[in-house]
Amino acid sequence: MNHSNYWKETHTPLYSFIFTLPLFLIYEIGIFSIAASDLPLLRNGADVIMRQMMEMFGVFGTYGFSGTFLIGFMVAFLRQKKKLMSTSIRGEYLLTMLFESIGWAIVLTIVMIWFPILLMNGKDGRLIQQVVLAIGAGIYEEFIFRVILITGLAAVLEFIFQWGEMGKKVGAVILAAMLFSGFHFVGAFGEPPSMYIFFVRLIAGIVLGGIYVLRGFGVAAYTHAIYDLFVLVKFTTSS
Repeated sequence: MNHSNYWKETHTPLYSFIFTLPLFLIYEIGIFSIAASDLPLLRNGADVIMRQMMEMFGVFGTYGFSGTFLIGFMVAFLRQKKKLMSTSIRGEYLLTMLFESIGWAIVLTIVMIWFPILLMNGKDGRLIQQVVLAIGAGIYEEFIFRVILITGLAAVLEFIFQWGEMGKKVGAVILAAMLFSGFHFVGAFGEPPSMYIFFVRLIAGIVLGGIYVLRGFGVAAYTHAIYDLFVLVKFTTSS
């Protein structure tokens, strides 16, 4: 395997689309099979926000945003495929991305072990629900707080302050991490405000933001999902 090609090609939207497609399908099928009559109450919080935003533009229905999300990635797939050095998707790259994501999840876990709480919402539901929601967090929270926010904030910082590539990305990662942390205290199902928990989630958001900038959406999404599954295993085995 050509390592230079691996780092370059797997950072593209094409590989992110292919790599995250199984997570996306598992989440959607899992949500439907858990409670087809009560989907909005079980879906990931970031997913709900995005669906509400899409409704403002006339996209309605339980799977309205999911379909839009999938179409968006298919567009990225088709556009990026023309620019790749090869026209085929390398299976060994995808497998390596999986192991890389596990490695990043271990790094994130080690960082978070320094804190008494490992941060995962909704531990009171059934195990299968928590597994599905952990996968959903990897997809939708990374899409909102990394892909959309970091990209948008970096553009704003560059426009306003004329910051260079490094400065705008670092600033965007930190600002997006702050919004990511604060998001968990908002809404009817938000947690009680806590500066300590805000700081802990801020650290997690910075780590995930750094992974997104360095390795792209696919690896960041899997890292987040695998980390949440690590936390879930710890919670269920210690209770």
